[in-house]
Amino acid sequence: MSDTKTLTIALGGDHRGAAAIAAIRGHLKALGHEAVPMGRISGEPCDYPDGAYLVGRAVVEERADWGILACGSGIGVSIAANKVPGVRAAFCVDAQAADMTRRHNDANVLCLSGDRTPPEDCLPIVDAFLAGRFEGDRHARRVAKIAAIERGENPADVNAPK
Repeated sequence: MSDTKTLTIALGGDHRGAAAIAAIRGHLKALGHEAVPMGRISGEPCDYPDGAYLVGRAVVEERADWGILACGSGIGVSIAANKVPGVRAAFCVDAQAADMTRRHNDANVLCLSGDRTPPEDCLPIVDAFLAGRFEGDRHARRVAKIAAIERGENPADVNAPK
């Protein structure tokens, strides 16, 4: 991580993402961050939309700086979290994707696959996501257009920052 600011990170998912979330929680705590589990992520069967909603709300309500979700594929939590207005959730399979989504999309929720990414391989992805910094500029215009879509507007009609 590029700075020493203590972060609050909301964690969630389902039973298939539980091992990844447990590893991430320990990693974040070792780095000095507050890792807050939301919903059931114990390994017992549960539904990924529940945790995705709770994490998304925590992020948009600024009770958490970032969110991290994991389900079997990583795709379900991504779809569910992106239904929460203000969430920009990104499913990432490697550190490069995590860095890029922070730099270009200003993503605020990281989504991971509990089935396809071993828990220890999730940690560098998490580190890259947390270290990434939004570049703004032309990317700010695009993020503003995403917000327009959330409001039901045609993004081509939006005067967004250049």
